[in-house]
Amino acid sequence: MTAEPESKPEEAGKGKPSGKGGLRETVTLIVSGVVVALLLQAFVFPTFRIPSESMENTLREGDRVVVNKLHGETERGDVVVFEGWPGGDTIKRVIAVGGDTVKCCDAQKRITVNGVPLDETAYLHPDDFASGDTFEKVVPEGRLWVMGDHRSASGDSRSHEEMEGEGTISEDDVIGRAFAIYWPLSRVGVLSTPEIFTKPEIITGAGRGELR
Repeated sequence: MTAEPESKPEEAGKGKPSGKGGLRETVTLIVSGVVVALLLQAFVFPTFRIPSESMENTLREGDRVVVNKLHGETERGDVVVFEGWPGGDTIKRVIAVGGDTVKCCDAQKRITVNGVPLDETAYLHPDDFASGDTFEKVVPEGRLWVMGDHRSASGDSRSHEEMEGEGTISEDDVIGRAFAIYWPLSRVGVLSTPEIFTKPEIITGAGRGELR
């Protein structure tokens, strides 16, 4: 039987990562993770600070939200961040989309979309009302009618009717949909679409022309 030669000291050490190599790999992974996180925040999930009370009580001044820039088609009920009005980026709730008829108000002082009255108790500020202004608009295709949840404290589509689109905003100006509050910790939560906006009558426009 032939004995196998013993490994030379320098050969025995081959393949074993040195302490410096392991540290380098760890630092590289951390840096890569930070870069990926920053890229995601910049291009996919940017964050925004709520600057005013116009979206209370859904969003309070000082809240920080995460926005999804890959949200797809904007839908009724979405809370969106958009650009296009003077004063920088703005956050409001989409009440009506292209082709919808939005009106204020019916006999019960409710906003209607395609003839269907909105029960806004799930998000409207509890001390507020649907709107102090009366209006009736057919939203142009490719545009959105947006309003704050604290109607008496919100500069929204109603107060920009003299601008292009008669108060509506372009879908192309939407930066993304706000889908979660991440700060402060006591306010962490998901922003979901109110059930009222999923009614088939609103989506199909079957309520148009009905008296309510």
